[in-house]
Amino acid sequence: MLQTILLIAGAYLLGSIPTGLLLAKAAGVDIRTTGSGNIGATNVYRTLGRTVGILTLVGDCLKGLIPILIAQRLGMGDAMIAATGAAAFLGHVYTIFLGFKGGKGVATALGVFLGVSPASVGLALVIFIAVVAVWRYISLGSITAAAAMPIFVSALDRRPFIIAMTAGIALLVIWKHRENISRLREGTESKFKA
Repeated sequence: MLQTILLIAGAYLLGSIPTGLLLAKAAGVDIRTTGSGNIGATNVYRTLGRTVGILTLVGDCLKGLIPILIAQRLGMGDAMIAATGAAAFLGHVYTIFLGFKGGKGVATALGVFLGVSPASVGLALVIFIAVVAVWRYISLGSITAAAAMPIFVSALDRRPFIIAMTAGIALLVIWKHRENISRLREGTESKFKA
């Protein structure tokens, strides 16, 4: 029981580390007051360039992947693995270090999904790349890929707890993009520039 509590709490705390904010501060920028104000990789990329943006992406992804790998290494069942992944993701989206205000969770969700169903991530990545290549909106690619993940996991994995976690995370990712969805409808969303 103690191991379970420590694992979930540790996953949440690791997920709560604001990678983008810390990297931006190291560069002398408060990312919360720049660009979209989001602490995620896309805003960091647009504000501070490719290198810091990629570091943010990798850091946020690892926050989701590492707890899953630990849970698997400890021989946890699907329910605990799902709870661990959800905790890491919620840590990023509602970080205790920033008054429970965090990022949109795409990269951390990616890490969680890589840990539980890498084949599904591969398929979702194809969709993400295709959407961004055609329409040039990172947000649209993220929303579309998130929506596709539960479908792919249901088809390829078929573990109820993992499917439920994936669906919950996907819904929250989409919800966190509600302002982007409004801007997409209005035609005011920023397009990706390589």
